[in-house]
Amino acid sequence: MGRLAPLLLALFLNHAHHCAFAYTPLSDNSLRHLVASSSPSSSDLGTTDPDLDPAHGALLGPILQPRVPGTPGHAAVQEHFAAFARHHLEPAGWTVEWHNTTAVTPALIDEGGRERVVPFRNLILRRDPPWVTSASSFSSSSSSEKEEGGETGKKRRRGQGDVARLTLAAHYDSLYRPEGFIGAVDSAVPCALLLFVARAIDGALTRRWEAEEKAAGKEDEEMLLLEDEEEPAKGVQILLLDGEEAWVEWSERDSLYGSRALAEAWEDTQYEAGSSFSTPLEAISLFVLLDLLGAPEPNIPSYFPKTHWAYEKLAKLEERLRKLDLLETKPRKPFLAERGQEARRFRGFVQDDHVPFMRRGVNILHIIPTPFPPVWHTMEDDGAHLDAPTIRDWAKIMTAFVAEWMDLEGYLPDVVARSERNVEDTGKGHAEKEEL
Repeated sequence: MGRLAPLLLALFLNHAHHCAFAYTPLSDNSLRHLVASSSPSSSDLGTTDPDLDPAHGALLGPILQPRVPGTPGHAAVQEHFAAFARHHLEPAGWTVEWHNTTAVTPALIDEGGRERVVPFRNLILRRDPPWVTSASSFSSSSSSEKEEGGETGKKRRRGQGDVARLTLAAHYDSLYRPEGFIGAVDSAVPCALLLFVARAIDGALTRRWEAEEKAAGKEDEEMLLLEDEEEPAKGVQILLLDGEEAWVEWSERDSLYGSRALAEAWEDTQYEAGSSFSTPLEAISLFVLLDLLGAPEPNIPSYFPKTHWAYEKLAKLEERLRKLDLLETKPRKPFLAERGQEARRFRGFVQDDHVPFMRRGVNILHIIPTPFPPVWHTMEDDGAHLDAPTIRDWAKIMTAFVAEWMDLEGYLPDVVARSERNVEDTGKGHAEKEEL
């Protein structure tokens, strides 16, 4: 990511897409389950899945190597992501898509003195409700007519353009120089966190959608149909972005290779006529970008007034997890310390992979510390300098945020004894719907 830079956010935020919907905050019992389910090898709720261990973690360990685009280490990490998707996500209904692009870079010169073309690959992991299809919109006189003040309303088949997707992103490439740079916080840890979140919420997503299908009748065509005024369904997608780092010096041309190409491609991709959203960009309900995570005592500001409400939701979850004693770290102040503060109209922001999307009107929640960790862009940004409890706490906070956004309350197995269920919950009242 680039240096802090001032920007008049109104230039973009006045045109930002907004998708209003209701969701149910997680109960305290559900939060306890999320923490316990991340500890399959221990009954101690203060520990978590060893997959995030910096030394030997199955999720994080394979990413902790130099990942310069076009190199063997880069390809090895791509295969790590692909293998994870094959084993954990595709069987559950996730789609896996590689977005390929190429660009010339100022650092690599061929024998003829020309800048060498480098391939970049963005990985897109997506899960939509199972009744969403790619079929064309249609009207059916037998099943979609209804009387409304003498007028006939129409329904159409739910398509890819009828899903509002929470989008979680991180970049997986590493710096070209210094040679051997690993980039543990930048951004191996954020990538591992996203894989962790996808796996952690998958079962609850399946249960929620199976329950909805059962309630409607699995063979009922109504599940495939969308009312004209009906709210879009919710989906989730993860972007593992390539080519974020500059090769020589950060500039508009030398940075964000993968995210620039993907944002442009999605802007030019049109959904079926009549869909809830015109393009994949418009279908992004919130773009959550993780970067520079894994160092102790992070300070995450709220960068954008337009999405301060989402920052508040995330910060509230951190606060609740700490009150329930479900987080390991004891920082001097919360990771997300600007909860309850008034959103500032203008402020500096960090040049990062969100910029191409923000310029096209997408709402951004940027999870990156200010100031940057001391190891940033140094050879000390390696596994040995990571703070394992901080990583584990981020896994819990982000999993809770995504589970809450995807309305998974009631679909997480309850690990709290039945005798405790009648005890007044510290989150009393959290079962009520809230409007975003």
